[in-house]
Amino acid sequence: MLVHSKTGRWAAWGLFGLLFLPLFALPLLVVVAASFATRWSGAFPSGATTANYASAVRGESLQALTTSLVTAVVASLLALTVGTWAALAGAALKKRGKRAVDALFMLPVAVPSVVVGLAVLVAFSRPPVLLNGTSSIVILAHTVLVTAFAHQSVSAAVVRLDPAYEQAAASLGARPSYVLWRVKLPLLLPSLTAAAGLCFALSMGELSATMMLYPPDWMPLPVRIFTATDRGSLYGGSAVAVVLMAATLIVLPAVSRIRTRASYR
Repeated sequence: MLVHSKTGRWAAWGLFGLLFLPLFALPLLVVVAASFATRWSGAFPSGATTANYASAVRGESLQALTTSLVTAVVASLLALTVGTWAALAGAALKKRGKRAVDALFMLPVAVPSVVVGLAVLVAFSRPPVLLNGTSSIVILAHTVLVTAFAHQSVSAAVVRLDPAYEQAAASLGARPSYVLWRVKLPLLLPSLTAAAGLCFALSMGELSATMMLYPPDWMPLPVRIFTATDRGSLYGGSAVAVVLMAATLIVLPAVSRIRTRASYR
């Protein structure tokens, strides 16, 4: 730790507890408590029940969870492919060109996601590329929003790569394609898995752009939570929110485990 004295460490942990619990942990715990409640008594929910989860894991909610998982997986794979390709290509450019590529990929992050949703809606609502009313437009919007994070993560890893590995492979007669697949990408695997996990988590929670684009038969889970709470179903919406958190937290440790194994290869 940065604090070496015992008193300083206790003070640091105390400050962390005072800041972390009210700002981060307590709101999540209240959502979990509300998911098991039927009414609100004073400052906390009450009336314990599991009926909220009975509807949260079947019917339209289960379909929305499947939609979110499919959207997040496909968008993450597309973002990882495009971001990695751009990071590898940008590393070969001059400083000005690399800055231009970085700015292009960071543009969707620099503006509100609802603006990205509107831009995608306007761009793909007319021929020759008509995606409005399909699941593809939602996946495309998610891909645009999360590609920046994949690109930045892989770009940082590419800069840290020791060129000696690539030079050694080339000196032994390896073709550029062989160097890419058997040298560069294996070395980048920890960063690739970290970027994939981040893209997946961001896609699972995306709401603003999705609200403008989703067709009735492709409603992701965050939209389902919003519509439920907007209709006054606070406790049912809380149960669906817990399901969303659980689904995300199940996938992320699996991705982290792959990253850890890749780091020791």
